[in-house]
Amino acid sequence: AEKHAGVSCVTASMDDIQFEEAARVGQIITIKAKVNRAFKTSMEVGIKVTVQDVLTDVEKVVSEAYATYVAKPAGEGKIELEPVILLSKEDHLEHTLAIERRRIRLGYEQVFKNLMQESNNEDIFEVQDAVSTDLTHVQSIELVQPPHANHHGNTFGGQIMAWMETVASISASRLCRSYPVLKSVNMFKFWGPSVVGDRLVFNAIVNNTFQNSVEVGVRVEAYNCEEWIKNQARHINSAFLIFNNVNEKGELLTFPRIKPTTKDSIRRYHGAIARRRIRLARKCMLSTKDDKPSDPWETSNQAFMSYSNIAALTHLAAKQGWEITTSLDDIKIWTHEEGDVLSLKVEMQVKIPSHVAFSLLSDFTLRQEWDTHFLTCEVLQAVSEDEKIYYVTSPPMTGHKPRDFVILVSERQSCKPSEPYMVAVKSVTLTSMPPSPEYCRSKILCAGFNIYSDSNSSCTVCYFNQVTSGVMPYLAANLTGSSKSIEHTALECIKFLELKGS
Repeated sequence: AEKHAGVSCVTASMDDIQFEEAARVGQIITIKAKVNRAFKTSMEVGIKVTVQDVLTDVEKVVSEAYATYVAKPAGEGKIELEPVILLSKEDHLEHTLAIERRRIRLGYEQVFKNLMQESNNEDIFEVQDAVSTDLTHVQSIELVQPPHANHHGNTFGGQIMAWMETVASISASRLCRSYPVLKSVNMFKFWGPSVVGDRLVFNAIVNNTFQNSVEVGVRVEAYNCEEWIKNQARHINSAFLIFNNVNEKGELLTFPRIKPTTKDSIRRYHGAIARRRIRLARKCMLSTKDDKPSDPWETSNQAFMSYSNIAALTHLAAKQGWEITTSLDDIKIWTHEEGDVLSLKVEMQVKIPSHVAFSLLSDFTLRQEWDTHFLTCEVLQAVSEDEKIYYVTSPPMTGHKPRDFVILVSERQSCKPSEPYMVAVKSVTLTSMPPSPEYCRSKILCAGFNIYSDSNSSCTVCYFNQVTSGVMPYLAANLTGSSKSIEHTALECIKFLELKGS
């Protein structure tokens, strides 16, 4: 940062930091940093940390992070920065994405405020044997000494982060009674500097738990000698650290649920939910990975394709760790994280028999009557009584071409009252329907409906979707509260089913 600015720079914030691998004693760590984009008075620095095992020569990515720096002027004014010179294809990509990351940073506070208002209207789920958050509070005090400071005399941001991780880890361990593993650091903010001689007071407490993860909030306050005597604190840092709990086999373990008991702990409880929704939305918006190619449809692999379509939906529906993000009267929206894979579940309560709902939802030519994302839908091949291949077009999003899909829809009747009716969907490649320049050919990896019978006159319809680039904008908008398109579509689906089913 200082090399680009030509003057001293200070860290303003760090974007969410995800840890993919753990670095261990005896391994070689490589840290690469470069300025991705210079804005008027600030710049984004991308940091990539890799670890290499000296015995196997295998190199893995530990973490990729983005820090915002501002130039430190000698006087009162601000220093305007020169633009970055782009040399490679990767430079151009990061330069483009930097403005998107900045847009997310700048809009974070308003999005968080909106989500907090929405979350405050929802009830806290009461769970038996829930643990009081008060039992997880940990406080630590550190004295800043010369080795802890940089050439400006300010405390190293990394040193503060290391102290924060220690106190947060103790807080999380009080809940899970084991050794939690740091997965990510969210919203690491520098509100002010601390210097050699300052006492730093770290307060950590669990805010909320999410099936296989826990959020610990840490606040750092600084005191010089005079401030210590007068008890006048300076708030200098805060962050939210996400931990996983794993066993000796590396399998994720479930965290106990927590019980907020005070007004402040309730605020933190809802805040953790809002931050998780923003984090999931960021995963949607910042993902640059291409979708997997669709399987080619051939008569010889028809049985396998049908099986894999049903099996994929069955596995997706059976996954543990679904987290609720929205709860309305007849609609609940859930998300599921597994590595880079993000999935969506929409649960709807419908007042018609399950076999009637199955009949209506399995006919995709009726989808246009309730789903605005379907512009046209036609049957390309009626493969069998239970399998059809459809060609679907979707209306364009702002600044983009309309999308089209070639999808295999597999239907399965319920064999037992306890088993669901299934309508599984995945994209296939059909030689007779190649991509057209008029449309952006999009893909569905795994989606569909599971329909469960509740009574002779009601059922629960669950829609699943393993998120791809075509779905990401809608889910991201929903998670950040800027759109209700998923809720609206679910309501239209319920209306359609109940009207047709009656």
